Amino acid sequence: LPVHKHVDSLDVDTPVLERHNMLFKGTSVTRGSGTAVVVGTARNTEFGKIFEQVVEAEPQQTPLEKRLNTLGARLAWGIVGIAILVAVGGILAGRELFLAIEVAIALSVAAIPEGLAIVATIALARGIWRMAQRNALITRLSAVETLGATSVILTDKTGTLTENRMAVSRVLLDQLTVDVEGAQQPKAGRFLVGDVEISGDEARILDELLEAGVLCSNAALSPDSDAGGVGDPTELALLVAASARGIWRDEWLEHTPEIREDPFDPDSKRMATLHRRDGGYLVAIKGAPEAIIPLCVAVQSAGGERDLDDSQRARWFERAEELGESGLRTIAIARKTPATDATELYDELVLIGIVGLQDPPRDGVAEAIRRCRNAGISVVMVTGDHAATASNIAKATGIVAAEDGSAGALNGTEVDELFANDGHAELLRTRVFSRVTPEQKLKLIDLYQKQGHVVAMTGDGVNDAPALKKADIGVAMGVRGTAVAKEAAVMVLQDDEFGTIVSAVSHGRVIFDNIRKFVVYLLSCNTSEVLVVSIATLLGAPLPLLPLQILFLNLVTDVFPALALGVGKGSPALMSNRPRKATERILMYRHWKRIMYHGAMLSLAVLAAMAFSHYYLGYEERSAVSVAFLTLAFAQMWHVFNMRDDLKQLFDNEITRNAWVWGALVICLVLVLLAIYLPALRDVLVLSSPDARGWALVVAMSLFPVFATPLVIDFT
Repeated sequence: LPVHKHVDSLDVDTPVLERHNMLFKGTSVTRGSGTAVVVGTARNTEFGKIFEQVVEAEPQQTPLEKRLNTLGARLAWGIVGIAILVAVGGILAGRELFLAIEVAIALSVAAIPEGLAIVATIALARGIWRMAQRNALITRLSAVETLGATSVILTDKTGTLTENRMAVSRVLLDQLTVDVEGAQQPKAGRFLVGDVEISGDEARILDELLEAGVLCSNAALSPDSDAGGVGDPTELALLVAASARGIWRDEWLEHTPEIREDPFDPDSKRMATLHRRDGGYLVAIKGAPEAIIPLCVAVQSAGGERDLDDSQRARWFERAEELGESGLRTIAIARKTPATDATELYDELVLIGIVGLQDPPRDGVAEAIRRCRNAGISVVMVTGDHAATASNIAKATGIVAAEDGSAGALNGTEVDELFANDGHAELLRTRVFSRVTPEQKLKLIDLYQKQGHVVAMTGDGVNDAPALKKADIGVAMGVRGTAVAKEAAVMVLQDDEFGTIVSAVSHGRVIFDNIRKFVVYLLSCNTSEVLVVSIATLLGAPLPLLPLQILFLNLVTDVFPALALGVGKGSPALMSNRPRKATERILMYRHWKRIMYHGAMLSLAVLAAMAFSHYYLGYEERSAVSVAFLTLAFAQMWHVFNMRDDLKQLFDNEITRNAWVWGALVICLVLVLLAIYLPALRDVLVLSSPDARGWALVVAMSLFPVFATPLVIDFT
C-alpha cells in the first residue's frame, strides 16, 4: 500500500520503516507534491547502504562443492596407495617391471571416477532445464543440489504468499456480517451470509454500500478487464467487489455525475465526493472507522435509517477492531442526501457499513506449505507488513500451526532486543517476523546458518538484495522483482509462486539422490576392478584384466549407466523425508559398506568365471581373460539395477522405470560386442570370441550379483 509522508519530527531511534518524514532514493511518489531537503547522498542513503551490504555479503560455497572436494581428496590419496601396493605386489610376484607399472597406472585411472565431474555437471544441467520448465530459473549450476538440502525457507508475504493486491474479504452491515469469496477478479465475487447468498433488504443495503464505495473513488476498472485496473489498491478492491453485483463506476457516473471532491487527507483519514442524482444530491464518504463513525448520526438498516447513540457507536468500533485483529484493513462507508450542493460534506452522515480488505493468500500456497512440513522444511515469514496482517496470512496458509510449538509474531524492535539479549532460542521458534529491516534479515539468515540450516530466502525489492546474496539459496521474484534482486539471487521465479520453490526443492533432492546413486555405482565398479587385479596379484594368478581392457571398461560401462542414473526422475517418496544435514557427506558409512560389498560381489563373479573357464573348461589364458573381461563388463552393466532404493523391488523400481538406463545398456552392449567381434578392436584389446559354453558362463556369473545381493543383505 502507498505510505503517507509528513513533516513532523521523529525520535532518532525510529526504525527505518517507521520514518515517515523521510523520502528514500529509489522510491516513487504516487500522489501529492512537496519540497524536500537532501540529507544524504551516495553511501549515506539507505539505497547506498543496501548496495554496500550486497558487496560485503559473501556467497557461500554450496554443500555439493564442499562434499565433492572432500570426496575427491580422499579418493586421490587412497588410490595412490593402492596403485603403489599393486605395483610392488606385481613385481614381487615375478611380473615384468613394465607390465606391473602399466597395470598399476591403468588401475589408478580406472579407480579415479573421472566421469564423476561430467555426470554431476550433466545431472545438474538437466535439473536446471527441468526447473526452468516449472518456472524456476537457476543462475548457478551448483545451486540445484543445494535446494535439496534446504531446511528453512524465509519468505516475504506480499506477492509470494499472497496475491499482491487488496480484495474485499468481509462486510459489516447493521446486525449482519457478510463474508466475501472470490473477489480477487472482476465479476467473480460471492457475498454470503453463512452459506447462503445474500438477498432481500440486506442485499439492497450491500448494494448501497458498494455504490457509495465506487463513487467515492479515483480508481478505474474496465467492465471488459480481467486484470484489475489503475488506482489506489483499496479503491480498486472496492471496484472489483462491486462488479460482482453489476455495479460499475463508469456506468454509475453517467447518471450520478460527480460535482466536487474532497480528496483523501492522511490527517483526516477520509474522503468525500458530491454527486447529482435524481434531481437531488448524494454525498459518498469513505475513510478510517475512527474518522467516519463519530460523524454518523444514523445507520442504514433493513427497516430504514436507525439513530445511532454513543453505545451503538462503541459497538461499531468494537466490530471494526475485531476485523483489524484478524488482519483485515478496515474502511467505513457512509452517505447523506442533502437538499443543496452547498452542504457541509461531513455532518449528519448515515453509516452504511464497514468493509474489511486483505491481500488474500495465493491459490496452492497452503498445500505447498503442507508439503514443506511433510518434508521437514520450516517456513518462516519475514515481512515489512504489520504484525496483525502477517499473523493472519500465516494462519491462513499454515505457516503457524498449534502443533509446531512456534512463538507468535515478532516485530523489528523485538528482534533487535532478542539479538542483543541472546534470545536466539525464541528467534528460532518464531515463524512470523513483521516490520523487519534488511539488516535484520541478514542477522536472521546468519543465525539459521550457524545452527547448521541450509537457508532459502525470497525477495523482490532492492532492500532484499543483501539477504538474497547471503542466503544459501536466494530466490527472486521474476514478475515483480527488481533487477538488483534478480542479480543477487541464484533462482528467479517466473511466476512468483511459492509452490514453485517447493517443486525446485523436490528436484534438488532428486538430483542429490541421483548423484549419490551414480557415485556409489562408479566407485563399486571401480572397486571391483581394483579387487580383481589385486586378489589375482596376491594369489600369483594370471592377470584377469589387461591394462587396455581396464581402460576400455572404465570408458564404456562406467560412463553411460552412471549418466543414466544422474538424469533419473527419482522417487516421490523423497519429499517425505527430512532434509539432509548440512554437514552430511555424499557417502556415509552405509554407502561405503554398500560400495565394498558390491565391489566384492562383482570381483567374486569375475574371478570365479575366469577360474572355471581356465581350470574346468580348459580355456587357454587369452580365452579365460576374455571370459573375465566379458563377465565384468556385463556384471557392471546389470549392476546399475542394484542402485534401486529398495533392493527387494527387483523388477518395478525407479531404475527399471528410467528409460535412460535402458538406452545406456543398449549402447554398452553394442560397444562390448564390438570389442569381441570387431577384429581390429579385438586385437588391440587382446581378446578372443568365446564359444557357447563361455557365453553361458558369462551370462550366469554376470547376473549373479544382481540376484544374490537382496538375498544376502539389505542396505535400505
